[in-house]
Amino acid sequence: MSNAFINFFKEPPAKELIKDEKKVDQMYNRYRWQIFYSSYIAYVMFHVCRKNIAVALPAMAKALNFSNTNLGLLGSSLYITYGIGKFVNGILADKSNVRTFLPTALIASAICNICFALSAFFITPGQISFFGLPSSTILLWFFCFFWGANGWFQSMGFPPVAKSLSYWFSNSERATKWAIWSTSHQVGVFAAVMISGLVIDKFGWHTAFWIPGILCIITGFWLFDRLRDKPQTLGLPEVEEYKNEPAAKNNSEDEEANLSYFEIFKKHIICNPVIWMLAIAYVFVYIVRFGTEDWLVKYLVEVKGNSLTLATSKLSSLAIVGAFGTILAGILSDKVFKGNRTLVNILFLVGLMISLVGLAIAKGGILDFICVALVGMFTAGPQMLIGGICAVESSSKKVASASIGFTGLFGYIGATLSAVGTGYMVDNLGWQGAIIFWGTSAFICLIICLMLSFYEKKQKN
Repeated sequence: MSNAFINFFKEPPAKELIKDEKKVDQMYNRYRWQIFYSSYIAYVMFHVCRKNIAVALPAMAKALNFSNTNLGLLGSSLYITYGIGKFVNGILADKSNVRTFLPTALIASAICNICFALSAFFITPGQISFFGLPSSTILLWFFCFFWGANGWFQSMGFPPVAKSLSYWFSNSERATKWAIWSTSHQVGVFAAVMISGLVIDKFGWHTAFWIPGILCIITGFWLFDRLRDKPQTLGLPEVEEYKNEPAAKNNSEDEEANLSYFEIFKKHIICNPVIWMLAIAYVFVYIVRFGTEDWLVKYLVEVKGNSLTLATSKLSSLAIVGAFGTILAGILSDKVFKGNRTLVNILFLVGLMISLVGLAIAKGGILDFICVALVGMFTAGPQMLIGGICAVESSSKKVASASIGFTGLFGYIGATLSAVGTGYMVDNLGWQGAIIFWGTSAFICLIICLMLSFYEKKQKN
């Protein structure tokens, strides 16, 4: 039984290289496109089963009488398990079969969403007392358990995608493809907001969890058919060889051929100061990212007096323009600044701070739409670059998933701080305290990026 389980997820062995160049071309053209759109759709659906809670929070708070701190703790249950899981699963994904690893994670996440909604049918706050504890407390624990489990399975989504993008696309095209793929974050948030907002209005907050769950189970089975692992497992040459880019190979590749996975992991991650600076900066990117994504609907309803429908439409602008920001950051770093990712991060972080100030002082209407959209755009760039492209490029392709997992671990430390910190700030200092919390985080991230820029210049000299 255990062997069958391990073999199901184990990375398939490399096949004998196909000699027919025409067949190689046909297969590369087919599978590169197929894996790209499958990975894109997969990550959109992961968000549908994760960001649905942002829209459900106001209705849940009203129906269940949860405080902002309670809601923050609920959000933290996902971020804690997601952060730890992203690091652990990043290591596992490097040696696992993308074709089975990713779909299984999505289906398991969907099941957690369905169980989350069902738990509220069995425990009703104010009606039953368990072991001398209020039923609302017991329900919160059940919510935290299922949402925390959801976080673990959600953390299995990005590492295999990072592995696929690293192995199927060469250095000269990877940043552009990665930037386009990264818009799946924003499209996923948009889809989650639209689907959840629609069903909550008509059927109640429970449906924001079980309807996305059903959709993700269907998608998961479809992904089993679409995805494949590395090119070598299909008998194809490495992408650098296929694209005639020998210069793209890491200079230490021959040296690393004699190193074990964990020796490479130690060299490029544990003992790599750039990775550590990126990881710490990512903490503060995620404080802003999840603070705004998870709490803006509630902020707009309570502070700006928006209806749930209007607040949801404003949050959707954060996702839509955020997708544009992701592509813009990739193009700027590739074409304008010739690979200088750090400078792009600095520019975006300055824009983010200005946008947060604008959101705080805006009186509503179109200005709210503009400020929320700009927050999305200027957050999306550093999110994609710092924990994605920068992490992979400052390490080795052989530990691509692990490097993403390492920065992701720190990112979700930031997400945890964001959930608890935002809830605490709102309960004790009001919503302006939340804006200050997010703005200060953006400023700290900016300082770290400036330090990284000086370090990179020193290393080049």
